[in-house]
Amino acid sequence: MKSKLMPYLNREISWLSFNERVLQEAADKTTPLIERLKFLGIFSNNRDEFYRVRVATVKRLVKLGKKAISIYDEDPQDLLTRLQRKVIEQQNKFESIYQELLVELAKKNVFIINEKQLSPLQKVYIQSYFQNDLMSNLFPVMIDEHKEFPYMKDKASYLFLKLISTGAEQKDKYALIEIPSGSISRFVILPKVGKKHYIMMVDDVIRFNTDLIFNVFGFKTAEAYNVKLTRDAELDIDNDVSKSMIEKISKSVKARKQGQPVRFVYDAAMPDDMLKYIMKKLGMAKKDNAIPGGRYHNFKNFIDFPSLGEKDLIYNHPKQLQNKYLASNPNTTLYAIKQQDILLHYPYHTYNHIINLLREASIDPSVVSIKITLYRVADSSKIANALINAVKNGKKVLVLVELQARFDEENNIYWANKLHEEGARVVYGVPGLKVHSKLFVITAREKGKEVHYAHIGTGNFNEKTSRIYTDFSLLTAHKEIASELNKVFEFYENNFKVQSFNHLLVAPFYMRKELTNLVQKEINHAKAGKKAEIFLKMNSLVDREMIAKLYEASRVGVQITLIIRGACSLVTEMEGWSDNIKAYSIVDKYLEHARIFIFHNNGDEKIYISSGDWMSRNLDNRSEVAVPIYDSDIRKKIKDIVAIQLSGNTKVRIIDRKQDNLYKKPKAGEKRVRVQDEIYNYLKREHDQKTNTSNLKQIR
Repeated sequence: MKSKLMPYLNREISWLSFNERVLQEAADKTTPLIERLKFLGIFSNNRDEFYRVRVATVKRLVKLGKKAISIYDEDPQDLLTRLQRKVIEQQNKFESIYQELLVELAKKNVFIINEKQLSPLQKVYIQSYFQNDLMSNLFPVMIDEHKEFPYMKDKASYLFLKLISTGAEQKDKYALIEIPSGSISRFVILPKVGKKHYIMMVDDVIRFNTDLIFNVFGFKTAEAYNVKLTRDAELDIDNDVSKSMIEKISKSVKARKQGQPVRFVYDAAMPDDMLKYIMKKLGMAKKDNAIPGGRYHNFKNFIDFPSLGEKDLIYNHPKQLQNKYLASNPNTTLYAIKQQDILLHYPYHTYNHIINLLREASIDPSVVSIKITLYRVADSSKIANALINAVKNGKKVLVLVELQARFDEENNIYWANKLHEEGARVVYGVPGLKVHSKLFVITAREKGKEVHYAHIGTGNFNEKTSRIYTDFSLLTAHKEIASELNKVFEFYENNFKVQSFNHLLVAPFYMRKELTNLVQKEINHAKAGKKAEIFLKMNSLVDREMIAKLYEASRVGVQITLIIRGACSLVTEMEGWSDNIKAYSIVDKYLEHARIFIFHNNGDEKIYISSGDWMSRNLDNRSEVAVPIYDSDIRKKIKDIVAIQLSGNTKVRIIDRKQDNLYKKPKAGEKRVRVQDEIYNYLKREHDQKTNTSNLKQIR
């Protein structure tokens, strides 16, 4: 099979198709109105990161000229043109959806108004707010023709103003005002009028009051338009062996903030003379990813749009569940894990189980050590604080902190330094290899012997994102699995010691090979006339070798079902290639993040959960771990959850060759199945059944 003839969808084009699915949620009239605004925020944030990382990479390839085609299999300049065309198309949809939402919100007595729509009383309120709360957070920059153009920060949104001189002795000028974020909310809630809520963007509050800033200098504002610059976010890490990894990453993060521009977004209503002026000053041409937008940029702030206390405008998130083995258990979590393997599924289960486990381990006299990998932790991490407490209680704590977690580097550096200061042993990953695995091993001394308790997960140790991402945590005292996890940590400590594994699939050493072998077995079974099936759930499927292997399996009759949240470069519905492959994507109120691999294996099913997708970076350039599921109850639970996901006919899209993102709809007479709600109900029935059984025992 020649790879150049193999159907393969460009990763960047496929990713834009994924973000289109997010935009669909903002357009979906069954989604609560404020949640629709939040999906606009998620879409916008996704797109920002896409430009900072993926488009920036393509722009770098352009500089290689013809060499890039042999590396990338596509002309990067042509790809940039295609991407820009698609982004502008999506931006037009975005603006249309936003305008529709303004109308729908008004019907619900929620009004997002601008500076031209204020009542006399609202004007007084806004002027007072500006002078007392906002003005001290603004640092306007007057643009001088004879000086260098002011530096525009990555991710920041600005008002670009034309100032008219009120005196004959000076010329008209331009100015920039950075719209504050972080310290000041993007949304100003005005006094309620009866049942009517009024909200104003801080951008418009500034617009309304700019003359208060510039009048004293002899200027008044003629026009003000929102602009934004996105910069290349790639880290350039030097090879100076005299520097520590923290020094290198810290320096690279600072340099990132000065990265080359990769996109300029501007208000499409801006006059040509203002647009030409600022683009000339930035050294950019329209072809350089200049994207016309609406009145506002940085819509990512809409993720935090205020709920206003109106319950029908937001999702009703049900109460998080406790795992049936850990709910009201009089014994420690370690004791419960010793009795049976435990599977937690977030956000349906509470993440407090993990925090409680580490907190208990930090004070349990029998616990002698904790080893853990940290990739993205919460700002005020309870996980990290539990580890610090363990150190204070005399436990040996080894923490692998992956400093190269994109956009979380500074937070990770903070916790690495904090843990080191408190006495934990901190290691900073493996040179040339990003550690993406989600592991910890707790070692206790019981009756004179060491006993290991292990965690293998699909998501980060982050209590904040655990309420948004769907992930699994396997807690086990299985001797072989725990022993092999210790081998993984030995490799992290001593990078020259490559281990062998009989149970875990570990990248970059064996995962690709073992996964290929598992697919090959299904191919052999299909050729022998036996049942052959593969189910794969992951975030991204873009690795060419693995896609080629799946095509090979499809061609001999292996039935393959995929659930891919993000980029999928495998092309379905291609005769002679993917006749036996079906692919779906679920985008709903939670971010699907768990990875599941199931191989029929002639009836002796192999079931894995993993931290890694089928991408070259995960299989070849990262440390990832996939763990086999041996416990019969957990195997059944995972298969039941997969069955629910495959039965879904609401919020499920079909991934087809045209990237149309068509919804999978209920058949005639078929009930509507919303996957995430059904999974919660499934787990709640299990929880309630356990609770009722416990109550009966107490009554007896």
